[in-house]
Amino acid sequence: MPAPVVDGALVALAAIDAGLNLSDDTPFGLTLAAVACAALALRRRFPLIVFLLTLPATLIQDTLVAPLAALFTLAVRYRDRRLLAVCAILSAIATAVPWPPGPSTWLGRTWTLVDFVYTLATAAAPVLLGQLVQARHDLSQRLVEIEEAREHERALHAQAVLARERAQLAREMHDVVSHQVSLIAVQAGAVQVAAKDPQTREAARSIRSLSVGTLDELRTMVTLLRASGGDVTELTPQPTLADLHRLVASSGIEAELQGELSPTVGTPAQRALYRTVQEALTNVRKHAPGARATVELWHDGHDVGVTISNTAPSRPSLPLPSAHQGLLGLKERADILHGTFESGPTEDGGFRVRMRIPAHAD
Repeated sequence: MPAPVVDGALVALAAIDAGLNLSDDTPFGLTLAAVACAALALRRRFPLIVFLLTLPATLIQDTLVAPLAALFTLAVRYRDRRLLAVCAILSAIATAVPWPPGPSTWLGRTWTLVDFVYTLATAAAPVLLGQLVQARHDLSQRLVEIEEAREHERALHAQAVLARERAQLAREMHDVVSHQVSLIAVQAGAVQVAAKDPQTREAARSIRSLSVGTLDELRTMVTLLRASGGDVTELTPQPTLADLHRLVASSGIEAELQGELSPTVGTPAQRALYRTVQEALTNVRKHAPGARATVELWHDGHDVGVTISNTAPSRPSLPLPSAHQGLLGLKERADILHGTFESGPTEDGGFRVRMRIPAHAD
């Protein structure tokens, strides 16, 4: 129901109450009663002033609605309990003190005290009810704030999941797509050098040029995706150690796989080792043409690892673009799995990559 309608009905009810219980029909008494009833229309904006305006009428008239309504509104709007207690006591005094004042006897004072106790209990009722309404309103506001906080938390969680998926997608794009495209570029370059037919050389040159452009675009996409990424999330299907033989055989370089690891090695560890080999062989193709590579799987206590080393290149490398994210991604994988990653040149002009991680890392 609209507030003006409620206030109007309350003013009318207070006027009826004052008319039925009128004890002072003098112009002064009628004016005080009218002021007390009319003031209720402003109780929402000026609750304390409205309560004070009802006290004179309460003192000389037997009104009940106006002072109790003013007390209730005051309790809803104010949080100072000491002020509310004082106002309840003033209302009880105004109701209990006899009007007009006259000589009092012991019996009269006793009945006044008894009347004060009852009126004080009556005045406490709207104060307590108003405080209950205030507490209910506060609780509703708190529930709204909690729901808004939960919505915000769900939005942040969704953003975090999206960021982790982007980071994982960037890593998988670099590991998988770069591996294949760089192999195409290397083989196209070899065909371009060896072919005698001009059309074949031109086709090989076009393939190599497109491959280089694709790698360059891939570098840009990986950089953008990793910029908003976080920890890894699972993507399927994922390679395992069983796929290493095929990876080495299809690497496009002279490579040898040595050693074996138990198939009970954890899936995250298998995937990290596979990606390490994939990235290392891709780098050998791109930066060390003609080099031979050795992939060695090994275990040491509770740890497993892989070492990929290559000899010095036998011919100049092709000017392929690099995202400079591969080795960084491997280092991040090792850190996530509580392992170590090392990379660097060897004394004979080659390069070595080594990863060690717990066998059952998760």
